[in-house]
Amino acid sequence: MRKDRKKVSQVATNMETTNSGKTPATRSPAVRSATIGVMALAIMNVTAVVSLRGLPSEAVYGLSSVFYYLFAAVFFLIPVSIVAAELATAWPQKGGVFRWVGEAFGPRWGFVAIFLLWVESTIWFPTALTFASVSLAFVGPDLKWDEAVAGNRVYTLILVLLVYWIATFATLQGLKSAARLAKWGGMVGTIIPAGILIALGVAYMMSGKPLQMEFAWKDLVPNFSNFNNLVLAAGIFLAFAGMEMNAIHVNELDDPTRNYPLAIGIASILTVAMSVFGTLAIGVIIPAANIDVTQSLLLGFDDLFAVFGLGWAAPIMAIALAFGVLGGVTVWVAGPSAGIATVGRAGYLPPFFQKMNKNGMAVNILVVQGLLVTFLSVMFVVLPSVQAAYQILSQLTVTLYLIMYVMMFAAAIFLRFSQPDTPRPYKVPFGRAGMWIFGGVGLVGSLIAFVLSFVPPSQIAVGSPTAYVGFLIGGNLFFLGIPLVIYAIRKPYWRTVDGTESFEPFTWEKEGRHPGTEQGTRPVATAAGSATKASH
Repeated sequence: MRKDRKKVSQVATNMETTNSGKTPATRSPAVRSATIGVMALAIMNVTAVVSLRGLPSEAVYGLSSVFYYLFAAVFFLIPVSIVAAELATAWPQKGGVFRWVGEAFGPRWGFVAIFLLWVESTIWFPTALTFASVSLAFVGPDLKWDEAVAGNRVYTLILVLLVYWIATFATLQGLKSAARLAKWGGMVGTIIPAGILIALGVAYMMSGKPLQMEFAWKDLVPNFSNFNNLVLAAGIFLAFAGMEMNAIHVNELDDPTRNYPLAIGIASILTVAMSVFGTLAIGVIIPAANIDVTQSLLLGFDDLFAVFGLGWAAPIMAIALAFGVLGGVTVWVAGPSAGIATVGRAGYLPPFFQKMNKNGMAVNILVVQGLLVTFLSVMFVVLPSVQAAYQILSQLTVTLYLIMYVMMFAAAIFLRFSQPDTPRPYKVPFGRAGMWIFGGVGLVGSLIAFVLSFVPPSQIAVGSPTAYVGFLIGGNLFFLGIPLVIYAIRKPYWRTVDGTESFEPFTWEKEGRHPGTEQGTRPVATAAGSATKASH
């Protein structure tokens, strides 16, 4: 998370793929030279994953939030990073998660996976931009007035739509400008504010002032007898999502077998540390009962600045946080849309969605994405409060993203057995047992978080619990059904010449096998070329 999932490396990877059809991982090992250091990759991962936007929702749990962060790191963050590295180096061709899942289970499910990645990022936009609109509301001199403006649904809707469509029009100019905006947005809007928040929180605790959070060992482990305590914690998985985006750079490291796990370890420690201490910094100054998931980060900064006589810095911080969200949103307007457009031009989307402008951007996909964002944003007017809309859209984003992760982990495990001879420059440690451990832990962790996401949180008013659960179930079924229908009705004329020529067939297609069969099995009756044509 997305969560703000603000992906400098994703843009870089997409630019390389879009412009040349290749990625760094396609280099021959004989000529590959290290182009990135361990610390550089670690920082790229931190920038891609760390989000300040989700800190207040975890601060509700007090000291037990530390347990949830560690749980998510062990059962999700680390498995995603390691498993994605093996997949990215074994199958570095165009397609990303479409390629990985398609190699294991066929193009139908590969298309479902990449569609879910695109649609969950689309649904994520209103929630991320809500944070931006709240941030901008706090640039005024009157805190009471700022709070009132931030909680106004009409204001929120207008700002969300305005900023989103500005980002869309900027994206239509090409990926280069989006990459530049993401780089500075990540530094100014995430890393620097996180450091300031933690430093102020530590200083506040050392000042001897009263703390709003209890620090006792008994508060570290959650009360598992209260099932509702686990619900909001499921969202922390999404806050740690995105580490797979940088797996494509594993072959740019010197000695990737040693240095990639080292970079992931450093990034994971920094990610967890920034999340844990940032959450505690909010918790020590704002009572749990008063925490608002959309406003409390800004209020926390305001209170901490006021304690140390730095009230003048609060509006500056609000602008910085809003700028960070804008940079991340701009990247994610471009990234997943470019990915699904690449797959679509190979025969998986109707010609209408394949239209590219002179800057190489999928213009019609971006317009349709914008219309969907507009429709979802209207929920801020319909639901009881901005906070309720924020929560329900966040949970729908979580569930859709987790379905994709379940497919990714299942594909990684399956491919270790169905394609054991495929070269893997980087392999999950400890052989097949290691894949079962890391892939299995990630798979089970994702499934647990998925189930918990359907339980209405007791800490936040979301209107009718029945309507809340019904919306999530209906939303998942609806968005899961769309790619299945599109795949079922696809036509041969959907395949463009350029798109097909630049999209390499699956390994099982080239070997004349059915998807899911092991390497070395008897080829299917049709030739590999015919199999390729039929499957597409």
